[in-house]
Amino acid sequence: MTSLFSKVFFWLLLLFFATGCFFNDASKEISVKDVMDKTISGLYQKMSGKELSALDNDQVMFLFSDQEKQVLSTRHWMFTVNVPVVVSVMRSAKQEIVPFWLSQSGFEKTDMILKNEQTTYEVWQKSFGAGNVGLGVNGFEDYQLHYFVSVTPQNKNDKLELSNFFPENQFIGVLKDSAFTYHDWDELVLTNVPEALKGQKLLTTIRGRGVETHLIGAFRTTNYPSSKTPDQVMLTWSSNPSTGIDIQWRTDTTVAEGMVKYRVKGNPEELSVAASRIRMEDRVLMNDRYINHFTTKLRDLKPGTTYEYQVDPQSDWSGNPTFSTAAADDQFSFIWFGDTHYSPRFGELFNVAEKTHPEVAFYSIAGDLVSNGLYRNQWDDFLAYSKDVVCRKPLMSVPGNHDNRLGLGARIYREEFSYPMNGPDGVEKEQTYAFTYKNALFLMIDATSPMDVQTPWIEEQLAKSKATWKFAMFHFPPYNWEEPYFNIQKAWVPLFDKYHVDMVMGGHIHYYMRSKPMKGGKVVSSYKDGTAYVISVAIPTDPHPITDEPYAEVRNTDGHLFQYMSIRGNELNYQSVNFEGKLIDSFSVRK
Repeated sequence: MTSLFSKVFFWLLLLFFATGCFFNDASKEISVKDVMDKTISGLYQKMSGKELSALDNDQVMFLFSDQEKQVLSTRHWMFTVNVPVVVSVMRSAKQEIVPFWLSQSGFEKTDMILKNEQTTYEVWQKSFGAGNVGLGVNGFEDYQLHYFVSVTPQNKNDKLELSNFFPENQFIGVLKDSAFTYHDWDELVLTNVPEALKGQKLLTTIRGRGVETHLIGAFRTTNYPSSKTPDQVMLTWSSNPSTGIDIQWRTDTTVAEGMVKYRVKGNPEELSVAASRIRMEDRVLMNDRYINHFTTKLRDLKPGTTYEYQVDPQSDWSGNPTFSTAAADDQFSFIWFGDTHYSPRFGELFNVAEKTHPEVAFYSIAGDLVSNGLYRNQWDDFLAYSKDVVCRKPLMSVPGNHDNRLGLGARIYREEFSYPMNGPDGVEKEQTYAFTYKNALFLMIDATSPMDVQTPWIEEQLAKSKATWKFAMFHFPPYNWEEPYFNIQKAWVPLFDKYHVDMVMGGHIHYYMRSKPMKGGKVVSSYKDGTAYVISVAIPTDPHPITDEPYAEVRNTDGHLFQYMSIRGNELNYQSVNFEGKLIDSFSVRK
């Protein structure tokens, strides 16, 4: 009997540990991420891809122990209050599944509602004493309008103070009509705020936080899983294009080290540089959760020289890709695209552009390279479609709102590309940066990041540049028929006027538009005095009606375009060309 009891006790104890039901004092520090990482790793061991894809809310709720549910109920959003309070949770009525913890933890649904252009919010309330307040997850489906919160003292004479926020850097506003609730979309504002709630402290969030616990419909596969063989080989610049280049690639996680061998084309003398490595994770990518991503930075190259290179373990130099450093002259060409959205149709266009203009020095994309920047399988598609070009020509791009997704950041974008680290403080490095190619300055600006910290940086870059040509690229176009960005017109356009930026390149609105010369918000007589604002899109679009734009010189709604720009000293020649090779627009400027 004793032996049987010991065996039963052992297996029960093992079960407690395996399911997370046995928590010691350290459980207080267990995070939502810890719970989700453990759960997902366990699911991969127990379930097939078909079963993972079919998970529903009832099944998901059985995955967690009571202690894990407590973490999910209280450690998603935390803060401290100095006096007794009433906490209001505003959740979208369109979200079909009510977060499990709301009623279980004592929140009660009221009759009050709030609205914005996207949805109507229910109001759930609970009283808390002074001390710590812990709120739960948004759910297990990927609903993209996270709940937000207001707090008010129970005693109106108390002075409420909030502190110890998780996540950190919490914005505290005032709950009222016209208040924004998502700091990644501050144009989306509230209406119909009940009088009883007006004036309360408003805690904003970001729309996409639900992805932190996304399990229902979350699991994906990539069409291009990694292997031991290096692939996704890509060139970028993070230093002087005359003397340096960066080479990136990936492998599976069995490959721990990487190296690039290179030489002047036709010269037998080989050089080699070791690569740095990071491990990239897409937690719900079933067939390729982890990869190793390598970057090699070649420096002290000879200007105006063509090199050939190979990524270890290649050994045969025949047919290897080449790259060329910038020569000491003032002639070059480049091609840029609007939104690409990881479409195979963009891949076709990319290869057509390279075949049409094999002489171009580099390529750029004005944001929205993919449709969901959190999904590495979309980046895999994008790089598969463009692999024959980006291994030979640098790709210099900026993030769009689909790359910096729903306020959750552009981590995969930064991990995929090696760009200059010379952007402003307050913006993630490599998302905003500047580089100079020969006699042209390129300001590559992340318009999805805060504007105020970028404005002084933009002026600094423009003021110190002695370049003949000045270009700015960012995703949101200040002038467009559908959604003019008046904040950009107010903050950045005066700088483009002051320092005479020749062209501002953008996307986002899926059509083509080239403005007449613009200065001070008005049309002027010449591009020598004004700026060309150009919007384009690299994927096909359906023709659609658009309203009048008195500042527009040329417009087209068909899409599937690339823009070819050739600079010869003081002369710029511009063309916009569609997939069939038809010239959509062209103009020239001579300084």
